[in-house]
This record gives sequence, C-alpha cells and structure tokens, in this order.
Amino acid sequence: MWPQGQRAALAVLSIIVLLWRKAAPIEVPQDPRILQDLKQPPTIVKQSVKDYIVDPRDNIIIECEAKGNPVPTFWWRRNGKFFNAEKDPRVSMRKRSGTLEISFRNGGKPEEYEGEYQCFALNDFGTAISNKILLRVSKSPLWPKEVLEPVVVTEGSSLILPCNPPPGLPPPNTFWMNSAMMPITQDKRVSMGLNGDLYFSNVLARDSTMDYSCNARFLFTHTIQQKNPFNLKVLTKEPYNDTLSSLNDTDLYGARNIPEFAPSFLSPSGLHSSKMVLRGEELLLECIAAGVPTPGIKWFKKGGDLPERKVKFESFNKTLRIVSVSEEDSGEYVCMASNKIGSIRHSISVQVKAAPYWLHKPTNLVLAPGENGQLVCLASGNPKPTIEWLVNGETIQSSLPNPSREVVGDAIIFNSVQIGSSAVYQCNASNEHGYLLVNAFVSILDMAPRLLGPKNQLIKVIENHQAFLDCPFFGSPYPDVRWFKNGLGIVLDGVKYRLHNNGTLEIKRARPEDQGTYTFVASNMLGKAEDQVRLEVKEPTRITRIPEHLSANRGSLARFECKIKHDHTLPVTVSWLKDDKPLHFGWMSKYKKDEESMSIPNINSDDEGTYTCTVSTELDQDSASARLIVLEDDSLSPSNPSAFADRPDPPQDLELSDLSARSVRLTWVPGNENNSPVTEFLVQYEEDRWKPGEWQNLSSYAGNQNSVNLQLSPFVNYQFRVIAINKVGQSRPSRPSARYQTSGSPPDVAPSGLKGWGTRKNNMEISWQPLLDTQRNGPELRYVVSWRRKDHEEEWNNVTTTSTKYVVSDTETYVPYEIKIQAINDFGRGPESNVVIGYSGEDKPSAAPADLRVPKADSTKVNVHWVPVEPSSIHGEFKEYRLYYRREASLAKGVKVTKEKKTKGFYSDVSQNSGILTDLVPYSRYSMYMVVANNKFEGPHSKTVDFETKEGVPGAPKFFKIVQRNTETIHLEWDKPVEPNGILIGYTLKYNTVNGTQVGGQQVQSFFANETEHTIHLPDRFTRYKFYLSARTQVGSGEVYAEESPHFANEAYSKDQVDIATQGWFIGLMCAIALLVLILLIACFIKRSRGGKYPVRDKKDLPLDPVDQKDQDGSFDYHSDEDNKPLQGSQTSLDGNVKESDDSLVDYGEGGDGQFNEDGSFIGQYTVKKDKEETEGNESSEATSPVNAIYSLA
Repeated sequence: MWPQGQRAALAVLSIIVLLWRKAAPIEVPQDPRILQDLKQPPTIVKQSVKDYIVDPRDNIIIECEAKGNPVPTFWWRRNGKFFNAEKDPRVSMRKRSGTLEISFRNGGKPEEYEGEYQCFALNDFGTAISNKILLRVSKSPLWPKEVLEPVVVTEGSSLILPCNPPPGLPPPNTFWMNSAMMPITQDKRVSMGLNGDLYFSNVLARDSTMDYSCNARFLFTHTIQQKNPFNLKVLTKEPYNDTLSSLNDTDLYGARNIPEFAPSFLSPSGLHSSKMVLRGEELLLECIAAGVPTPGIKWFKKGGDLPERKVKFESFNKTLRIVSVSEEDSGEYVCMASNKIGSIRHSISVQVKAAPYWLHKPTNLVLAPGENGQLVCLASGNPKPTIEWLVNGETIQSSLPNPSREVVGDAIIFNSVQIGSSAVYQCNASNEHGYLLVNAFVSILDMAPRLLGPKNQLIKVIENHQAFLDCPFFGSPYPDVRWFKNGLGIVLDGVKYRLHNNGTLEIKRARPEDQGTYTFVASNMLGKAEDQVRLEVKEPTRITRIPEHLSANRGSLARFECKIKHDHTLPVTVSWLKDDKPLHFGWMSKYKKDEESMSIPNINSDDEGTYTCTVSTELDQDSASARLIVLEDDSLSPSNPSAFADRPDPPQDLELSDLSARSVRLTWVPGNENNSPVTEFLVQYEEDRWKPGEWQNLSSYAGNQNSVNLQLSPFVNYQFRVIAINKVGQSRPSRPSARYQTSGSPPDVAPSGLKGWGTRKNNMEISWQPLLDTQRNGPELRYVVSWRRKDHEEEWNNVTTTSTKYVVSDTETYVPYEIKIQAINDFGRGPESNVVIGYSGEDKPSAAPADLRVPKADSTKVNVHWVPVEPSSIHGEFKEYRLYYRREASLAKGVKVTKEKKTKGFYSDVSQNSGILTDLVPYSRYSMYMVVANNKFEGPHSKTVDFETKEGVPGAPKFFKIVQRNTETIHLEWDKPVEPNGILIGYTLKYNTVNGTQVGGQQVQSFFANETEHTIHLPDRFTRYKFYLSARTQVGSGEVYAEESPHFANEAYSKDQVDIATQGWFIGLMCAIALLVLILLIACFIKRSRGGKYPVRDKKDLPLDPVDQKDQDGSFDYHSDEDNKPLQGSQTSLDGNVKESDDSLVDYGEGGDGQFNEDGSFIGQYTVKKDKEETEGNESSEATSPVNAIYSLA
C-alpha cells in the first residue's frame, strides 16, 4: 500500500500529465561529431558529501566537478556569502574544476575553515549548484582528569559503571578493558549498553578480581583514549572460593547465600519510553534488567509480529536492531524481563519520521524551438517536505520573467520554448530532518540535420530476404524523413515498405526490381541533409546437385559431386568437411577437389564417415552431406550387381507385451539385410501430448536382438517404431506399433541448473532448467521455489510458478541466500533439490582505495601501495583492485608519446594493499588512479598520482646505414633511438671482419651522443665487416642494431649510388649497339639472298656430320653446349638465356654447326668440313661471332 502522502503526490503527477500536451524530449546521440558542437548548460558530476568531516592532520579538499559546453567556470559561497578563494593564500582551485584545496603547509588551523560551503558552476547557458556542504574538523578530545574512588557494592546487587566518553566528532566507539588490556568478558549478566556504560544485572565476588576501564576509539585520528579504571570491591557474606567458579550462576547464588529478587530495569528507566527514528536508518532498542537469578529478555510488538527479515537480537537479547526502518515499523514495542521470582515489562513507543526522499526526480530536458516539455519534482517525507524551485541558483520568483514557463504545483510546464531560454533549474525538497537538491537543465537546441553514418553505402541482400536501408541522422527540431528510389518518392504502404522511427527503410521482401539507388532526405526548418544508398539484390546460393551416399571397396576411388548455383557477382567459397571437421586440400593431401566435385583415391576404413559440401558467399550459404561406406569384402564390389550392398529393409510386425507402469516389451521381425549385416536397431517413440507427430530417439540395441524391454516415463501415450542400421545406412522406419498409455505419478527428479544472481542491486533472479516433457509425469507441472537469507534462522519463503525463473525483489545489496526448488504436478510433489547459495544484486562500490602511492620505482616497474577499502563498501563480490595508468611524457627531450590508457588488475583479495606494475617505459612520467571493482561495477576513483620511472638502457638506434662510397672506405650513418629511455651519453660500435664462416677479432669504438656517422678505411676491397651498434645511457648499453657490409663486387648499400640502367650514357651505348647489330643482320640477309637456294632434296640421304646435334623429334639444335654458357659480362634475357640474333651468321665463316636457312635450304652442308678444320681445338665458335663480340664489349 502507498502511504497517504505518496498517493497524493502521485495524483498531482497524474493531473500534470493529463493537462500537459506531451512532446517527447530530444535524445542526443553520443556521437563525437554532435557532442563537440553541442552547447549545453553545466551539470554537477562530483561533489563532496553534505556532512563533510575532515582529518585535522590533512589538507582540506572540497570537491566540485562539472561538465558543460562551454567549459564551466566556478565560484563558491561560504556561510551564505561570496567566498573569494583567490585572496586566501592557503586556498587554491584546481584548473578547469571547482575543487578547493586548502593547504596548511605554511601555517593556519583547519578549524578556521569550518562552515557551510556551496559551489556554483556557470557558463553561457546557466548555473548549476552543489549541495550545501557542512565542513567540520574531526575532534578527539582527551578524557577529563578525574579521581575515581573505589566502588563498593554488596554481592548480588546491581551495578552501573558509567563511561561518559568525551564528545568527539564523529562520536567515538566505546569498549571496556582491564588494566592488563584484556577485554571484559560480557554475557547475560554483564554487558555494555548502547550509551557505553557497563551494566551488572547482579554483582558476584569474582567481579572484584579485576579493574574496569572504559576506552574510546576515535576513527579519524585512529587514537584510543582510556579512562581511569574503576576498582570494584564486593562485600560478601561468604568468602570467595575458586572451587565455586565451575558452578553456573543459578547454583552459585544458592551456594553463596545470595538473596534472590524479581527483575527491575536498569535501562531504560520506568515502564514506558518513546523513540524517534528516521526512515532508512537503524532502530536500536535496549532493555537491561537487574535481578537474581539474572533475568532473561524477550521482545514483542503490540498489534503485530516483529519483522523477521529485518530484525536482529544482539547483546544476549538485550538489544533489538531493525535495519532499514520503514513506516510500517512504527508502533509500540515491549521488552519483558523475567526470572523465577517474577517478571516486568517496559513498552517503547517508536515513531518513524522521514527526511525527504524522491518519488520523481527531474531530469535534464533537451527541446527544440517551439516544443513543449515539463520538469516534475515529487518528494515525500514525514513531515511532508516543502518544494522550492530555483533557476540558475536563485529563487524562481526573483528570476527574469519567461512567458513560456509556468509553475504548476510541483512541476514546471514549458510551452513553445524559444532560443535563449536555456537554464539550469534546481528543485529543493526540505523538511526538519533534511533536504534534497537536484539540478536539471533545460537546453533549447537548434541544429540542422546531420548524417552520422558512412556516405553512399552499398547494401547487398539476398533475393526474397529483408533489406534494411539505414541512414543514422540527428537534428533539432526532429527532421522529417523521406525516401526516394531513382528520383521517385516511395509510397510507405506498410506492405512492401516500412519506415522505422529512426528513419531506417525496411523492404520486407527484396526482389530484383528493388535494386537501384535510394535517396534519403532529412529536413527541418534549419536545412536538410541527404545521402544515397545503393541496393543490390543477389541470387541465393544453392547446391543444385547434392552429394549422394556412397559405398565403395577399399582401395578404390570415391567421388562426391557438389554442383552449385550462385550470384556471379559474389565471390564464392566451396569447402568440404568430414564428420564436421574441415578437409585440407594441397599437393600433399589425398583429397582432391575441382569446381563441382571432391574425390578420394585409394580409400580405406579411415575415410569412412559423413562428408559435407558447404558453399558460402558474404551473404548466405548452403550445405549438403553424404555418407561414405568402405566395403572390405571384394564380393560386395559394386561391379557385381547381384551382390551390391544396400540399406536394410524396415522391420515388420511390431508387437507390445509385458505391459507395466514404467516398462513394456517390444518385439519385431527384422527385414532383409541386403548383403550388409544389420549392426544396430534404433527404437523411436512418438507421444501425442507434448510433441505430437514428432519422432524421438528412445534407445539403441545390437543387431542380433529383436525383442527388448523399454523403460518408459509416466503419463505418456507412446507409440513406437524401429529402424535397422547397417554399414550402408538406415532403413526406412517400420510401421508404428499400437499406442500404450503409462499412468501418472509425481515428478521423479528436481529441476537442474538452479542458481540465483542479482540483475539489479535490490533483487535476485532465481532460474533453473525446466523438466523434460518425459519427466513431467503428470498434468499441470509447477515449480515451488524456496529461498531465505543464509545464516539467518528464518522461515523459508516460497512461491509456485510455471515459469523457469522468479525474481525476488526488495533485497539488500549482495547478500547470500539459500535456494531450493521442487517440481509438482497433479499427482503430487517431486523430490527437493539440494540447497544452493545465490546472491542478490551488486551495487557500485562506495569507497575508493586511499593513499595511493609509489614507494619504490625502477626503470620498468614500480611498487604500488594503497589502503584497501572496507569489504562492506564493495557492495558485491570483490573482483580486483583495478589500476588505470597512462604514460604522460618522456623525461627525455624531444620524445613524443602516445597517451594510451592501460589497466592492471590486482586480484588477490580485498585486503591486498600492494602490487607491482610492470612493462613500463624507462625515464618517463606516468599518472595513475585506482578503483575497486566487483563483478558489475567500478567504484569511485582514488586520487590521481604521478610517478616517474628511472633511467634504463636505450632502445635500438632508429636506423643504421652502411654506405660504401668507394673501394677504400665504408661510411656508417645512424640516428638516435626512438626511445632513449634516459639521457644519451653516447654510442658503442663493435665490429669484426667476416670471411665466410670465419670471424676475425672484434674492435670497439665509442662516440659522443651528438655523433651519428663514422668512416672506416678498408685494408682492401674484399674485406667485409659485421657491425654492432648500440646507444648508451648512464645505466648501460641498449639494444644492438646489427648490419653486415656488402661485397664490393656485386652489392651496395648506398643512397648515393644510382641504378646504371637509368644513366643516359648507358642508354645511348645500348642504342648504338642495337643499331650496329641491326645493320649487321641486314647485311647478312642481303648476302644470303644473293647466294641463291640450294636444294636439300638431293642431299637428304647423306649421313650427317658427327658434330651435328639432333633433337629427339628430328629437328636440329641451333646451339652447341657452349651456347648455354653466357660469357662474363654478357647480357641475359628474362628467361636467363644469352640474347642472340635470330638469323644464322654462318656466311661469315665463323658460325656453328650446319643449320637450316630461313627458306629451308641447308647451307651448313657446304661449309661444315671447312668449319670443322678451322675450328679444330676450339670448342666454342661463339667467341668469334660478331654478335658475341659486340656484347663482350659491354
């Protein structure tokens, strides 16, 4: 039920919504191109807490951070007056921030700055304000000096030892110890009250064996103040004997003749008292009674039960604690103290008040000119809070009139807003117990339409599939959107086209005629933006001839066909899988494929399996599978049609017998095996209740069985069929058996997969796996879900549902729950599951690691220390301390760095307070901050800390060039390292001679940091060196850059050398040589033409000279063996052969063996003898060839 105040507030909200003509506010996309030009009023993003207590030993930091465009400026009020931070030398304001830092390094007292502070952040569009921050300095005063007389009391009497700790800020925690610094043992008889006093329900003689001292622990200063101890003297009728210490208190009273008396209250006094508590806080009620024997305490609530989920009994039932108090916890609570003599009652009237809390908090509003909007501020409390509106930090009554603004109750209504009326509005809800303050800006935004996506997109879609043409955009006022195709407007009839709210055009079924260019136009009063989208409709990819099942003999070739059809404008990929694993094709693979098939030569039993052909494009894919059976028996060869193996025939004559509640016997007659023995029978079933018409596998049996006992589930109407399987494949299913209905029963199993985890900070979602249809065992299946707080002796909460999850609401943040589940149907309850532990949701951690520092730094790693957070502040499961760090700059001059933010996690446990950060760059300045993280959230940032790494060894030089200018010297050039990692002091060059695998002695030279070149004189042109260059810092030499000098004859590493083929003189020489060769060839042709043609026919029977070389095909080789050996310095063709003239030069008398002329006459037959004599002893005629002579000049 809603409290009366909340119901009234909600009624007001309903009236406001009805009176206001709704217009949805603008949602600004988080696109950098929009945000950088988006002008917005300030928003407070970080501020100190309202009640801000600081440690007097530290500097004071009052936080105030805000964002906005333009960047806000800041000013402060202190105690309601302007606070000029610039005039106070101790106060400074952080850059681009309103955070105040008050330093006492040069004197001053923190108490001088106590007071109420408020921050103002303003820019051209408004002013945002912070809460009023009450700054107070922590105090831990000393205990007043006092002389305590011994306390004398009669044994059996009650006693109160007062503590009265000094008033600290915040108040100290109190505890009692003796002078030996041992805690006072507390029990049902002796305990400390909420006010810190030590209460004795009755005093015993043994209480005088120690003294009693009250201690106060001050949290901020981490100090403990100790009060002077009380000395207790107990007057007894009987002497104290240690042998009586083993007796319990009840027996001890009788043994020592201590008179018994009825209970009376030590705290609170009287029979009635009252207490006020605020909503959401803890309620602590206390009853401490005197009496002999020691009274017991019980608690009741008049007119109702104690709230079991929130109540805790502490201090041996003397204290009642109720967490997170709400209005229903108000009422009259009764504590009863009783012993065997009598009892007494005390009633406490509890009244629950409430500081203001939000029912509806106003949020930022972005409107276009002429639009309407509203800010609603609804809060509740007890007493009912007063709502006050402010504009830019001043009351709305004192602000400039705004005709488009009207205050209606707890809301502000805006009608037809105009440019220039942007502002920040504050809602202040307050009563006597506190206040709430929230900023909400109203920003009037006018912006011409802008396109946010890529331009001129190409969208491809498969025919008959949906197509989405997307053009992200933004504008204010919200633009009108239109689509055109090929210049014509599109009719949005909802049948073929659909326009989504974000402007996306949906084509429900793309056809080839839908292909074309679509134009998107977004327009408002300030302008328009347009873009084009090209749509291409592609043919679907299909396998037109699928691979078929295949049986083949071992050692034969198996071939699967896979013919495809696809859109020829899309690249297609055809892949093959065997038993769902990819096949690899290559020159070493046994698998071969072409465009339309895949073959396997020389098959064996390992090749048996299922082969899948998959064809895919960037848009779609298709696949088909076939099975390969390898036959071992040659008699089953496919070449012998009479013995060809095939799938077995289906089983026949299915019969049911031995009917019982959970089983039945199924018998069948096997069909023909078709030359391949049946290896397996598969029994399937179909039921007509959960999945009618769907056949499911039940069990498999060996091929030599034809009668089996089937295990069944309750409440299922079965029918069965059988499939026979051999090496070729499966038979067709048999005809179904008669139906058999099993009787129902309660579920046999509990649901599995039970777990609980919070989806929000105040809930826990319990989920589980549903029972299978065959596990239902009856109609109307439900689940009984039970839960309770772990380690709390509470009753189980439970709910019955048919779903597979249930959400427990209004939980505390991240607390453990015990969870169990049970399935039930109309026949009864199934077994309960095991109890599992679940957790409610996590919330953002509320504390940051403190005192982040780097006590030790090396060149590449640093030790990081921090003060861990309290486990209770994590509000979830501890995941890690997450360190964010970034390299801000190099300490070496002139080195640019990329300021990339990185993270490092420390996972050990929440108490971890140090770690090592590695992989840092030496001689650099870093910044870092730390957060604590649970599984869902990060907590607030710690303070940002800068640190520097020490010098390290440098990186390799940026480059190292070896330049050979001539035969006498080698010139070396290099540049300083990209990462010097310190201050460079020089370079070290080491080098040694290299001759094949032999290495000469090493020489070392050093250079200053400003030297980046060096020349080495060579002893001769053939000496080669291996060089090793490294840079040096004070720490040592860094990474080595190694190079080897070139061989002078055929290598060069010189930027001064140029390619000879690009030189003018060389090109001219080559042209002259080519012209000369052309002239010689023409002369040769003319001379040959004048000599006439000689018939070969008359000479064809003569034997060839032994020096003639003949190819296998009867043609004559135009080259001798020496022709394949190029002369040194000769030019070669692209294929590596020596370039020669195509014409024969035998007319010069210096050619090779006899050759055919171009017209078919055989010239060499008349000159071969002469040539042989002239060339006796000279194996190559090439040296005297005019062409070779010319080329040898080159």
